[in-house]
Amino acid sequence: MTNATLARTDGDMPKVGLLEISQAQKERLSHIDFKVCFLGTIGRNDLVNRFGIKAAAATRDITLYKELAPDNLEYDTKAKLYTRSESFKSLFDYSPNQALAALTHGFGDDFVGTHKGFIACEAPAQLNKPSLATLSVLTRAIHQGKAVRVAYRSLSSGRSIREIAPFVLVDNGLRWHVRAYDRKQLRFADFVITRISEPVIIDGPIKEHEIREFDIQWNRVVELEIVPHPSLKHPKTIETDYAMENGVLKVNVRAAVAGYVLRRWNVDCSEDHSLDGPEYHLWLRNRQALYGVENLVIAPGYNQDDKE
Repeated sequence: MTNATLARTDGDMPKVGLLEISQAQKERLSHIDFKVCFLGTIGRNDLVNRFGIKAAAATRDITLYKELAPDNLEYDTKAKLYTRSESFKSLFDYSPNQALAALTHGFGDDFVGTHKGFIACEAPAQLNKPSLATLSVLTRAIHQGKAVRVAYRSLSSGRSIREIAPFVLVDNGLRWHVRAYDRKQLRFADFVITRISEPVIIDGPIKEHEIREFDIQWNRVVELEIVPHPSLKHPKTIETDYAMENGVLKVNVRAAVAGYVLRRWNVDCSEDHSLDGPEYHLWLRNRQALYGVENLVIAPGYNQDDKE
């Protein structure tokens, strides 16, 4: 993976001796840029805690960033933090994968220089990639505890305007969602990020019943007992694949994401392990654990059994 490079080095950005800036300071500048872009705020303590520098050095870094991108920051005298301005333009270029990795794993938020992997690695192609502009609005709303007005396209109702209160990003293995309270449907739901457009943060805090603590499906944890599919000739192979103990893999997942996990790994959820196909290496032994889980329409074999 190649890290992002400095953007806007000509024309609309003053030349302040970029070539003379040390690598360490470039990393701190990229940290400032990233946090302001995706979280909306930056303060001296962010740099002090992240890089172990003195407060005076942190002040110098922020001052330099303001020289390089004078229109990016505004100072909030009440919070004593710098906030993202309406005219913000990233000082660095980011790829969606880098941004998502940094946001979800807490590393890789230094977008300076070139970094190469130690070995060759090939990942499955990602067919849909979220817009960084949309993503940055959602992540700022999550970080700041605010709601967002969005245009959303769904398969059932087409395009509509929604107000959602997002609180977490969800990777289902195929695409990225944001989990949020939907003020239109009056319930918590998943929203595919690539189906969101025209996001605008709504001023003011979200309501108490819209926070994650009130999302029953998110807070409920279910234990799945996954075993080799009974149709397999050599089940020990699958036991080895998944490091099963005594022939079973016990996985604790949130109810809100259980359907995604079962679909991603092609787990046969039928009561009599009746799904037939080379993709079904796994069977859910304790199907009763799914009682009350809402997003099982995508769990292989589950709805089929319900209709019988």
